[in-house]
Amino acid sequence: MSTTVSRYTAALALLTHPHSPKRRSGAKMLRKLKDPAAGPALLVALQHELQDPRTWETQYQMIMALAETDYRPVLPYLEALVHHQFEATMIYTALGDAIVRLGHSSTDDVAPALRLLTTDNQMLIAGALRAIAMLHLTPSQAEVEQLIDYVLNHSPHHGADFWIAAAAPGWSGKRVEQFLAQAALSQDDNTRRAAIAAQQKHYLKWNPA
Repeated sequence: MSTTVSRYTAALALLTHPHSPKRRSGAKMLRKLKDPAAGPALLVALQHELQDPRTWETQYQMIMALAETDYRPVLPYLEALVHHQFEATMIYTALGDAIVRLGHSSTDDVAPALRLLTTDNQMLIAGALRAIAMLHLTPSQAEVEQLIDYVLNHSPHHGADFWIAAAAPGWSGKRVEQFLAQAALSQDDNTRRAAIAAQQKHYLKWNPA
């Protein structure tokens, strides 16, 4: 048995462990392995996990694992979860990220993120913008301006301005240049680094939780 198969089998087994930290560990492993075959088991595990609001960190990792495995049949279920009330708002960040990852059809498709803007859920939107940055998506000029304008006109940002800067190396136009010039002066170190790199058309590597 190969090492990858062994890790995959071990990770699946952890999803049903009686202790949430172990289940979270299994989800993290599957998130790294990116095997779509894990999708059905992850969905079942998430449905069980959501019954206990105390295990939000495990729920977050299961959602992200579903996104990274590219298990697209789960998309309607995750979109329905957007309307649930979660005390741990980081779950919305995972949902926003996952919905964009699973819902986009090409490298220039940000339609799922634009739909999430209408929710006005800042954590959800920050997750969507994070996915745009991590996937290096390149929307149309009008869509770029729509994303930038949304971030600038809504507060608090919950890191949304950082993720726009991180997404921008592949973007162009005066509106982008103006945004990056402002972000390059940010007091936040990561936002400043991302903006300066984007001005040089260089993507930096980011490792979100």
